[in-house]
Amino acid sequence: MTSLSLLLWIALGVLLQLTVYLGFVLKRHWVDYKAISTGGSETSLRQYPDNLGEAGAPVIAAWSGYRSFRVDQKIIEDANRSISSFYLVPEDGQPLPAYLPGQFLTFRLDVPTATGRVEQLIRCYSLSDAPCPEGYRISVKRIVAFPPNSEIPGRASNYFHDHVVVGSPLSVRAPSGHFYLDGSDSPVVLIGGGIGITPMLSMLNWCLVNQPNREVWLFYGVRNSREMVMGPTLEALALEHKNFHFRVCFSAPLPKDLSGSDYHLQDRVDIGLLQTQLPSMSYQFYVCGPAPMMESLVPGLDAWGIPAESIHFEAFGPASIKLGTSKSTTSTDQNKVAVKTDIVVTFSSSGKTLQWQPITNSLLEFAESNGISVNSGCRAGSCGSCQTKILSGEVAYQLPPDYDPEPGYCLFCVCTPLTNLVVEA
Repeated sequence: MTSLSLLLWIALGVLLQLTVYLGFVLKRHWVDYKAISTGGSETSLRQYPDNLGEAGAPVIAAWSGYRSFRVDQKIIEDANRSISSFYLVPEDGQPLPAYLPGQFLTFRLDVPTATGRVEQLIRCYSLSDAPCPEGYRISVKRIVAFPPNSEIPGRASNYFHDHVVVGSPLSVRAPSGHFYLDGSDSPVVLIGGGIGITPMLSMLNWCLVNQPNREVWLFYGVRNSREMVMGPTLEALALEHKNFHFRVCFSAPLPKDLSGSDYHLQDRVDIGLLQTQLPSMSYQFYVCGPAPMMESLVPGLDAWGIPAESIHFEAFGPASIKLGTSKSTTSTDQNKVAVKTDIVVTFSSSGKTLQWQPITNSLLEFAESNGISVNSGCRAGSCGSCQTKILSGEVAYQLPPDYDPEPGYCLFCVCTPLTNLVVEA
C-alpha cells in the first residue's frame, strides 16, 4: 500500500467519524427543537414533581380508591391541646407517591354515633409537611360541635382527637387538590390563619429544601400563644434561612405574651399589614384560613392591584370569595345564574321537578331543602362524595372545585344550574 493510499484511508476514516458525530448532534438538536415547538410542557411539568421526593427516586403513581394506612405517631401541637399531628404510614409498606405542597388527603371514617351505630364520613385534611416517600403528616384542629353530636361541625375532627391513636387504621385516598405551590422561583407570600397554617407548612418546608434561594414570607395569624403550632421550629428556620421572613400576628395576645418574643405584630393579617411589611407587590400570594379572613383578605389583594393569576387561596368550607378581576368564566356564569328565576331542576331518581331558587347557594342545599337526600362529605368541592350524573343541562361553579368530577357529572355542593337541568338524584 502506497503512502497516498494510506492517507486516503485515514482521511476516509476521519470523515466517517465526523459524519457519525454530526448525525448524532443533529438528532439531539432535532429532538430539542420538537420539544420546544410543542411548548416544552412535558419538560417543564416533569421537573417540578421530580424534585418533590429524593433525588433520583423513581416516580410512583398515585393509587386509586382508598388505601389502608396506620397512625405511626400522634403529637399534640398547641398549648390548648386542640391541634394534633398524625403521622401516617401505609399498611402495605410500599413507597408513597410524592404530592404537590399544599395538597390534601381524603379520609373515609367510620364514626360511632350517640345511638351506637357507626356512620361513614368523608373528610379532607391538608398535608402539613414536605413530601416524603415513607409517610404523610396531617394536622387536625378539634372543632367543638354545638349542639353535641350535631352533623357539622366537628364530628370528624373530634373523632380524630378522641378515637384515633397510634396504631389506628385509616382509609385514605391519594393526595389531590388544585391549591399548591408553583414550581417557579418567583418570590412568594404564604398567609395562614389558624389551622390554615397546615398547607403553608408543606409549601414552606418544600421550598426551604428544594429552593433555598427563593424569597419566602410567612404571615401566621392566631389569637395568642396558646393557639400557636410549631412556633419554635418556624423561628429556628427563619434564623437558619436568610431568604425566609417569618411574621407571627396575634389579634388578642395574653398578658404573658411578649411582643418581639412570642409574636411580631399585634394585629390581624390584612391588606394594611401586608402593605407595611412587604417591600413590593411582586409576589405570588397563597392564602388559607377561616371564612371571615378569606372573604376580607382575598378580595383585598385583588383591590390592591395584585393580578388574579398571582392570588391562590383555599378556604375552610364553602366561603363566598370572588375576585373582581378574575379571568375565570365560572364567576361570570354564576352571576348569570343568580338573576335567573325560570330555571327548572328535575331530580329523576326522586321524581321531583322544582323551580330553582336563586338565593340557594348550591344544588346540594336546594336538594336538601326540598327533602331530597344526596350523599355528601366536605361540602366544599374537595372530596367528591356528592358527585352526581347530569342527564341534561349545564351547571356553573363559582370557583373550580378541588375534586375533578368525571365527565358528565357535577359536584352538588359547589355548583348551581346554568340552564334547565335533569340530574340523577
